[in-house]
Amino acid sequence: MRLATIRTASGTRAVRIDRERAVETGHADLGVLLGETNWREQAATADGPSHDRAALDYAPVVPRPGKIICVGVNYAAHIAEMGRGTPSYPTLFAKYAEALIGANDDIVLPSASEAVDWEAELAVVIGAPARHVDESAAELSIAGYTVLNDVTARDWQYRTLQWLQGKTFEATTPIGPELVTADEAGSGLELRCEVDGEVVQTADTDDLVFGATATIAYVSTILTLRPGDVIALGTPGGVGHARKPPRYLRPGQVLTTSIAGLGQCRNVCVAEK
Repeated sequence: MRLATIRTASGTRAVRIDRERAVETGHADLGVLLGETNWREQAATADGPSHDRAALDYAPVVPRPGKIICVGVNYAAHIAEMGRGTPSYPTLFAKYAEALIGANDDIVLPSASEAVDWEAELAVVIGAPARHVDESAAELSIAGYTVLNDVTARDWQYRTLQWLQGKTFEATTPIGPELVTADEAGSGLELRCEVDGEVVQTADTDDLVFGATATIAYVSTILTLRPGDVIALGTPGGVGHARKPPRYLRPGQVLTTSIAGLGQCRNVCVAEK
């Protein structure tokens, strides 16, 4: 199945995508739907009001996740090009829900930063509680996958050894447009990032050092992952900050983030007012 959260005249709604139609499930958003123990059955049998898929206004696929956990330095080819050794453990940091925007919303470039960068990523969304799970059990906790761009203020990220302050500026992180359930998503997906039509990042998601199940198992040792939580699995090489000279996003530029079979986010960059 493909699921999403859309904006309507009466508020956000969770929907199931049926080819060219989107059918409401009766829930305010996808996070609420995933909180139901039988969410798969409810989503599959929903027969609420329907909408033209081509005209959907996508909200963040999960608008208010309880946790947004991100993994850094996680593509083998990217690690090799930087001359680093393969990490023994995932490098973790976090975002907050205020950072999230929909698949076609504007990215607000913070006025406090002069070095806003792109980071195309595969994200996994949790569909069942996970605590102290191994990788086999971790797989059962996955609701599905979606597209995310971990847009980062590099000059704030590297002010200190802790990255969070550069990672969670408000209205900077597109996620969506849809969640593709784990049984349909597949593996070895092509990830691509473009700036004004120029390809700046490409990768195969099989190149991840710590994939979804390994990361879930690791994080579940620390805390309970709950339905609707989001884990962003890291970005490959090609980011602007590593280029010589460095390149950063500017107002008016269009950032397009796509993953084969999952969809794409297309976001115009605008200056913060």
